[in-house]
Amino acid sequence: MTDLDAIQITTLAERPGLTARIYEITDTWPVFAGEDLLASALHLRVPGEFPEYCVVATDGDRVVARGFAIPFNAVLKGREEMPAQGWDVVLVWAFNDRRRGNAPTVASALEITIDVDYLGRGLSHHMVAALRQAAGRQGHDVLLAPVRPTAKHLQPRLPMSDYIRQRRDDGLPADPWLRVHVRAGGTIEKVAPASMTVAGSLAQWREWTGLPFDRDGDIEIPGGLVPVRCALAHDYAVYVEPNVWVRHSTLSTAGAGR
Repeated sequence: MTDLDAIQITTLAERPGLTARIYEITDTWPVFAGEDLLASALHLRVPGEFPEYCVVATDGDRVVARGFAIPFNAVLKGREEMPAQGWDVVLVWAFNDRRRGNAPTVASALEITIDVDYLGRGLSHHMVAALRQAAGRQGHDVLLAPVRPTAKHLQPRLPMSDYIRQRRDDGLPADPWLRVHVRAGGTIEKVAPASMTVAGSLAQWREWTGLPFDRDGDIEIPGGLVPVRCALAHDYAVYVEPNVWVRHSTLSTAGAGR
């Protein structure tokens, strides 16, 4: 097992040469997650345009984890710090603000991805801390995160509002990824009910999931936090994923990374 002391975590601004390598990681993201149109249009641009908010972990010459965050203005008319549309809308706001010169007021994490060979070793705690520290260095007191609970797919029909109330005997969240955030000093604030949206034809959903999509109604899919709503007569299905807003103080030392 790799010693975490051998792993180096820095921002991409400090190591820009690694930007082209951050997708070398073998991850566990479901195929459909990459079909969010905003992911296709904007997410891949984040490390190049916001490198000071993005972090990368290496074990020797191997890239083993990445973390993305973005700044946005949460006080403009029609905006808030933790919007219902979560991941999707803060991504749009961040790029609009950059183009229009709006000063950011808060930062939001977008993802932390750990190579499958490095899962379960505590690296996720250090990646959360590294993103929090990166945001703090840019002058933010808070790092928000629209968290995708990693075990929610096991209970896809349970409302997220009920899921986040599940606790272990020690009082910590039952969900492993929410537990990482809470142990790192984060507080669970509320559900983002429409954080990511993926829409496609039935043929596309069959390709993405390997399922027949041959009936109307809610269809459970591998890796889905909620079912997909299928409409045969209209030849489409839509997945609307809820996430969970978590608030971190950048001044906290909980789970501090290296």
